[in-house]
Amino acid sequence: MMKLIIAIVQDQDQNELSRAFYDANVRATKLSTTGGFLRAGNTTFMIGIEEERIEEVLKIIDQCSKAREQYVSAPLHLDMGLDSAVNLPVKVEVGGATVFVLPIESFHQF
Repeated sequence: MMKLIIAIVQDQDQNELSRAFYDANVRATKLSTTGGFLRAGNTTFMIGIEEERIEEVLKIIDQCSKAREQYVSAPLHLDMGLDSAVNLPVKVEVGGATVFVLPIESFHQF
């Protein structure tokens, strides 16, 4: 039975992950995407894979997707009214991977 793995990673990790997929003979379709929270560039990999290889692929994603800290400007409303906002840098953890594993009803390759 086939599964579809959708893995969303930071752009900084996509080259290493692409190489690791190639080395492991994992076919992946790579899409450029944009994250909602930071509005930063991401890469989404779509992988059709046999069920028995799911753990192998998840391990590759885990090894190649690194979490990191980053400062972002977030509006902070002080007691100055709704029209006044100060942009102060806030440290957030970004990166790693968001992964979905979905069942595939049918798979065709032409």
